[in-house]
Amino acid sequence: METIKTDILVIGAGSGGLSVAAGAVQMGASVVLLEGHKMGGDCLNYGCVPSKALIASAKTAYTMSHAAPYGIASVTPQVDYAAAKDHVNDVIATIEPVDSQDRFEGLGVRVIREYGRFVDANTVQAGEHRITARRIVIATGSSPFVPPIPGLDKTPYLTNETLWELREKPAHLLVIGGGPIGMEMAQAHLRLGSEVTVIEGDTALGKDDPEMAAIVLENLKKEGVVIEEGAKAAKISGTEGDITVEAEDGRVFKGSHLLVAVGRKANTDSLDLDKAGIKTTRAGVKVDDSLKTTNKRVYAIGDAAGGLQFTHVAGYHAGIVIRSALFGLPAKAKTAHIPWATYTQPELAQVGLTEAQAKKKHGPALEVARFHYSHNDRAIAERKTTGLIKVMVVKGKPVGVSIAGHQAGELINLWSLVIANGLKMSHVSNMVSPYPTIGEVNKRAAGAYFTPRLFESDTVKKVVGFVQRWLP
Repeated sequence: METIKTDILVIGAGSGGLSVAAGAVQMGASVVLLEGHKMGGDCLNYGCVPSKALIASAKTAYTMSHAAPYGIASVTPQVDYAAAKDHVNDVIATIEPVDSQDRFEGLGVRVIREYGRFVDANTVQAGEHRITARRIVIATGSSPFVPPIPGLDKTPYLTNETLWELREKPAHLLVIGGGPIGMEMAQAHLRLGSEVTVIEGDTALGKDDPEMAAIVLENLKKEGVVIEEGAKAAKISGTEGDITVEAEDGRVFKGSHLLVAVGRKANTDSLDLDKAGIKTTRAGVKVDDSLKTTNKRVYAIGDAAGGLQFTHVAGYHAGIVIRSALFGLPAKAKTAHIPWATYTQPELAQVGLTEAQAKKKHGPALEVARFHYSHNDRAIAERKTTGLIKVMVVKGKPVGVSIAGHQAGELINLWSLVIANGLKMSHVSNMVSPYPTIGEVNKRAAGAYFTPRLFESDTVKKVVGFVQRWLP
């Protein structure tokens, strides 16, 4: 048994853990990093990266079959599903070196390819290594949640982890779960030539603004994705190539493959957290605003912390921990400026409060500025006019932004910057966007906020009239 003493011990080499390890070691701390599975974690190997790569293949196929409006003959694409998966693997391989063991060892991190478990308040055992650290960071991420639906354990099914091993295109993909993962993979597989049925127990894309979600869902339905809402799965049966899902209300769905995408659970069960005095919640490790657990020497970040489950949140959490653990500076994690996006077409993005949340919190002080993509010249040129932006404003400051439309995931970046820095709508209005760009949607939304103040105000008109009479 090897005994190791270090400044920082990071458990998990996903996006958050890697960010902490890289930042800490380059700032002079000694760092040990544990990873019992794949470097890069879920995002690189099973989540963000492979899903966006497959979406890119699907988008290409869709463009080929819908080229006529642009003066190009539409063709039926010859989809090679296995080759599309090769594209996915190539994308992963291209990014992989950045997250590799070699790179981090080159930075000076001690990388141990073992799972870790606590043996006391500041000691973790990993294989034949016993590591004592001044500060420990739990960055173990999350895994697909598999619900206890009768028959599921006896029926072949896929998750976002095992989907990438599939080499033969599903004839008819059944998707249980109408959240972001389910809807992204539903549209991608439809465009690659599969029939797709989404089975959602409640409301599809139910965590987003209903008006914005409706824009996305309507488009998916037009493309051919069958979306069955209020269909809580009660029984699953079948064999590979012949799957049946029965809903509580009697609806029956049949398909060739089943993808279970109903959410994720934090990876904490094997850590023996109780031995370190670390409490958990139903969502993950219990943390305070500074991301410290009930053991103040231990932090939890990313999905393990039980909050928003996004790669960029894990990266943001890493910065909080670096400031706190390395410099002893007060640092608290906030959520008001955290954006998220669903990469369907059109995309769906959100930062801050939705309209309903803003109304509940701010009441009559809330104003909502709206701008439709149909008035954006670049969107018209590219025939991407389906979309809407809503900005929730209180006393001149945005408190939330919802976007459904082309490049919504890119457009939301600006609003995260605005909210994070407490900027006003006037700052966005003062921005000059190159013409013609989709980015003008943001500026025009700010313009929509000021329009009634400038062009529909009797006071403004009286002032202008007075100035014009007296100007030489």
